[in-house]
Amino acid sequence: MEILDILISASFWAAAVRIASPLIFATLGELICERAGVLNLGIEGIMVVGAFAGWMAVYSGADLWVGVGMAMAAGMLFGLLHAILSVPFGLSQHVVGLGITLLATASTYFAYRVALPQVTNPPRIEAFKELPIPVLSDIPIVGQALFAQTPLTYLAFVTAAVVAFVLYRTPLGLAVRAVGENPHSVEAQGLSVTALRMGAVVVGSGLMGVGGAFLTMSAFNSFFFEMVNGRGWICIALVVFGAWKPGKALLGALLFAAFDALQIRLQQTSLGADIPYQIFLMMPYLLSILALVVMSRRAEVPAALMVPFNRGER
Repeated sequence: MEILDILISASFWAAAVRIASPLIFATLGELICERAGVLNLGIEGIMVVGAFAGWMAVYSGADLWVGVGMAMAAGMLFGLLHAILSVPFGLSQHVVGLGITLLATASTYFAYRVALPQVTNPPRIEAFKELPIPVLSDIPIVGQALFAQTPLTYLAFVTAAVVAFVLYRTPLGLAVRAVGENPHSVEAQGLSVTALRMGAVVVGSGLMGVGGAFLTMSAFNSFFFEMVNGRGWICIALVVFGAWKPGKALLGALLFAAFDALQIRLQQTSLGADIPYQIFLMMPYLLSILALVVMSRRAEVPAALMVPFNRGER
């Protein structure tokens, strides 16, 4: 009965949507990269640098939305470096991605220590507040879960809709999908494969940066280095879970977030007194792996994913 009470509570679903929001941004960013044929393993580090850049901008006196813009710009900067090394230079996308993660994380740590050398506890900022939508927020359960969130959560769902529309309803989206499936056909149409892939990586990395900024500017109001806590790697799995489709990836993010919110609440029930808390911490990851195995069996990987493109070669 305790589990059922949790599942039908509005606060549980509101927490699930809130936890899913940074995952939605970052998963969409990774999906755009992979749709264009580039595996971006720099996502974890890009989320860290985005979280720091947005928080630091607001701490320095900038508006919250300027902080979001700075987080996106920081993500795009590291995305550009990733794109240069992996697309025209054709270096291993695995090595480049891991290198970007290490570089971004180390650069963030260095910048934090230079900017705040004497600080022991991270300073706090005035983060985004909940913005209930009139009438809709009064709907039982659904209203509190979907329509009583912060502006960045609303932006996450709008971004998912925009990405889906662009990918499947515009010539640009068709070109991006084609360059991840058959880049030679794109070249035959007179389009630049290099420009499309680099653009996708830069834009996708910008969304990853915003996903990191959500943590410091909406979920919390300060920055600490462990806050990303593997979310980037989860987003890579969510892209596979969603079969490289924005709608399914969005549902995957919500599913993982629901598991995470559930394990937190289960620790506070009678079960939490009898079962080691580590079991609850593992639960969302174990359930996500199970869902990933089931869903990925039918997933169609972009044919040119991680395949370097050399102009004129067949």
